[in-house]
Amino acid sequence: MALRPFGAHTAPYPDFGQETFEPMNIVTPVILCGGSGTRLWPLSRKSYPKQFTRLTGDTSLFQASALRLTGQDSAATLSFAAPAVLTNADFRFVVTEQLTDVGIDPGPVLIEPEGRNTAPAVLAAALHLAARDPEAVMLVAPSDHVVPDSQAFCDAVARGMEAVKTKGHLVTFGITPDRPETGYGYLRLDARPNGSGEATPLAGFVEKPDLDTARSMLDAGTYLWNAGIFLFAAKDIIAAFEAHAPTLLAPVRTAVDKAEADLGFLRLDPTAWAGVEDISLDYAVMERADNLSVVPYSGGWSDLGSWTAVQELGNPDENGVAVSGDVTAIDCRNSLLRSETPGLQLVGLGVENIVAVAMGDAVLVADASRAQDVKTAVTALKDKGASQATALPVDFRPWGHFETLILRERFQVKRIHVKPGASLSLQSHHHRAEHWIVVEGTAKVTIDDQVKLVTENQSVYIPLGAVHRMENPGKIDMVLIEVQTGSYLGEDDIIRYEDKYARGQGARG
Repeated sequence: MALRPFGAHTAPYPDFGQETFEPMNIVTPVILCGGSGTRLWPLSRKSYPKQFTRLTGDTSLFQASALRLTGQDSAATLSFAAPAVLTNADFRFVVTEQLTDVGIDPGPVLIEPEGRNTAPAVLAAALHLAARDPEAVMLVAPSDHVVPDSQAFCDAVARGMEAVKTKGHLVTFGITPDRPETGYGYLRLDARPNGSGEATPLAGFVEKPDLDTARSMLDAGTYLWNAGIFLFAAKDIIAAFEAHAPTLLAPVRTAVDKAEADLGFLRLDPTAWAGVEDISLDYAVMERADNLSVVPYSGGWSDLGSWTAVQELGNPDENGVAVSGDVTAIDCRNSLLRSETPGLQLVGLGVENIVAVAMGDAVLVADASRAQDVKTAVTALKDKGASQATALPVDFRPWGHFETLILRERFQVKRIHVKPGASLSLQSHHHRAEHWIVVEGTAKVTIDDQVKLVTENQSVYIPLGAVHRMENPGKIDMVLIEVQTGSYLGEDDIIRYEDKYARGQGARG
């Protein structure tokens, strides 16, 4: 079989990049979805951060955010366009799949070549939307917050629209504090909110305070938590960048202008993006602008910034113990106990003020007072070269996922799930051979010039160097066990010749 390694691909895929937008009475949600999520390790890791996990319900945090920001789970007080999403290449298929699973037709999905914080991301979205409608109104929000009352949130956005439409203001949303919190930045007002929930002038931003300062700010009643959620017209935020962060405009505009369509995604130009400053929207624009308003919000909110925040939302019992998964709690108090791997039994016996999160490859046990310091544990694992610092044992791909069951020096055993109608790339390996045993469903297997069906309890051998592919031609998930043997078992030992997902070369593409 004479084949060349895969480079470009033009197979059809839903076109998420050509969405058009209506005038100012329509709100376009812009969901920022590129964080690494180290504060909720080991469940949240760089390879699959917390926004894509189901931490507090039947949907992921990202799905819940999308539903909230499109009004699907609240009575219509606003009209919403399809959401625009900014993410990185590794998560682009996760984003579209998770949106589709909750009935949301994705709008444009912009791929950041590398993380550059919120200011460049928001500016890129504004330039992209303004090119289609300069009057477009953007509702910018992180993808990993919990807002239990979607109706109250949509009502707050509707109140903020007045300041956007009549005054050209940049609107932010402030959470009414219920405790002296040192983990959040604050928004300062000139006077106490009057209870109406209407937008009010924003006097300034305050960095994360110490505990005494946080207490005095709570007593003053003129400070709100900074939620990092914004509402403005695309033209107004672009004008703010022109006035306060002009050095960002040229490289971000070039990155957008030279962006390339890729299966309906829009990849920002990597060369231009490399020259973009890494800076937050607050520092670049919001702290310098004078046309700011804030909408106070008291409807319940959490950024799930620590495991203790998860505990608070986890329906703790009368002893303050929140459990999830295969957990047995005996004489425990004020603790969070979670087993994130089915069948892995976690037992807490007489523990107090403890966070314990167990997974198949890593376990966190921490004093609850140190929950904000989990990222230091991730840093320590990185320093010692532990893969658990960044990678889950389950690796999600556009065709499904795989899980490493055993990994030794010269062999590896995986469990591979392939979705109905999906297929892996046509590929070969320099350093390993593979044995496939189908345990559920039917696999369509290509090995060089041969194509055959392999059913349950049947196996097939892939010699080193053979060009091969597996597909799922059925209507249920296909599951197989893969045994790899060879001198090198890394995921980057893949040469792609054809791929319906246009991933190019490399481990993930």
